[in-house]
Amino acid sequence: MPMSLRLRAVTLTAVAVVLSWSAAGCGSEARGKDEDLTKQELDWKDCPAPSASEGGGPAPSPLPNGTPWQCATMKAPLDWDDPKGDTIGIALIRARSSGGRDRRIGSLVLNFGGPGGSGVKALPAFADDFATLRTRYDLVSFDPRGVGRSAGVECEDDDELDKFFQKDQTPDDASERKELVDSTKTFNTACEDHSGKTLPHVGTPDAARDLDLMRKVLGDDKLHYFGISYGTELGGVYAHLFPGNVGRAVFDAVVDPTQTPEQSSLGQAKGFQLALDNYAEDCVSKTEECPVGDSAQDVENRIRALLDDLDRKPIPGVFPRDLTESAATTGIAQALYSQDLWPYLTEGLQQAYDGDGRLLMLLADSMNGRSENGEYSNLAAANVAISCADDEERYTTKDVEAKQGAFRAASPVFGDWLAWSLLTCTDWAVAGAAGHPEVSAPGSAPILVIGNTGDPATPYEGARKMVGALGAGVGVELTYQGQGHGAYGSGNGCVKAAVDGYLLTGKVPKSGTVCA
Repeated sequence: MPMSLRLRAVTLTAVAVVLSWSAAGCGSEARGKDEDLTKQELDWKDCPAPSASEGGGPAPSPLPNGTPWQCATMKAPLDWDDPKGDTIGIALIRARSSGGRDRRIGSLVLNFGGPGGSGVKALPAFADDFATLRTRYDLVSFDPRGVGRSAGVECEDDDELDKFFQKDQTPDDASERKELVDSTKTFNTACEDHSGKTLPHVGTPDAARDLDLMRKVLGDDKLHYFGISYGTELGGVYAHLFPGNVGRAVFDAVVDPTQTPEQSSLGQAKGFQLALDNYAEDCVSKTEECPVGDSAQDVENRIRALLDDLDRKPIPGVFPRDLTESAATTGIAQALYSQDLWPYLTEGLQQAYDGDGRLLMLLADSMNGRSENGEYSNLAAANVAISCADDEERYTTKDVEAKQGAFRAASPVFGDWLAWSLLTCTDWAVAGAAGHPEVSAPGSAPILVIGNTGDPATPYEGARKMVGALGAGVGVELTYQGQGHGAYGSGNGCVKAAVDGYLLTGKVPKSGTVCA
């Protein structure tokens, strides 16, 4: 199971780890049949250090003006079809508005992507990006169900995951194909063994219902929302289920809601290839002598040669693990999520050409949710569980082999890697819900939908598809002509002005606005 299933596993949290956090997830519990969860009162307290399942590290420090981070747990039904049954805890984090009670609009709920990313850990890491929005909102994020401390899905342990991610994810013969299929089945069986009760209830529609409960418990008439990457899919599903409850909402790094997993992965192959081409062009144009190639094509040729060499003979990585072809591909993909990481990619490639795979492996570890101490968050487990709960398709090795030509044409570097990722949900214990998410939202308030022309993981075309799927009068399209995954955190003044203007004052940008 390559963790590249739609590459939704990599959230902004992973990027923060590269640039620089023990409890398992809450289980279900019985409750009184007459308890009204919409009337629960949250017990906000100082935040503890993130759990190992959230990624570990120290407790979040207060904001520069001294505002503390507060954490609480919201009760939600384990099974929304049985709302009076057992409950789970949804972990929340917030920073109160800095602008005073008279200027406060309400809560702005953020989801940073995944699926599988811990919002409890991510929000403090990216708080500076949202400081202006905090002048009128309490900033709130959460671990979605199945993630971190919110009934976090458990699969394989740290040692098993180390071995799992060393497996060859681009098999060349029958023996390697069998090994990949067997390792995927072993991983999926471990998820069922450890979290079988939770797996049927971690899909995106369940998380969307949690969002509406959260809105009520936070005391807001409307849900004001900022979704990034997978968070746009979650937001779209919420808008479909509760169009009348949508407040001011922004979708950034937009998932195409019209695609099957195969179409999405093929689109990502093209997106990551475009990002790699842009990186190579940048390297050879900005330096007198690009240290990893004489031309853009030479950069790519050398990368392909490196991957071929690693397929035959891995090199030392982070002791005691070696850098394999699969780990190197994962690390290269991780570095393409942000232009800020391009220098790390150049350095990592230089080191690898000299036989040192440590930096590329650290980049891969970031994508896979592995901390420097060897502990894994439950990013991989939650990503698979949520994706497989959502997606009804179950592909076979024959399906992949039939589609490999199209994937290789889309990307000589990432094509095989993404094609074989289609096996992720094979042998999954729970049937998937649908071919693609339903996001039509007639009657919803306007939703600002931002597409980035250089986005590798959620290609630019997905924004327009989201606008169309939301329906007439709902989606408002904004284009950012930039690089990396997402637009608001890029520092582009035009994007920031459009987003802040809408969320803070209600001014809807003109659809079709382009920010360069």
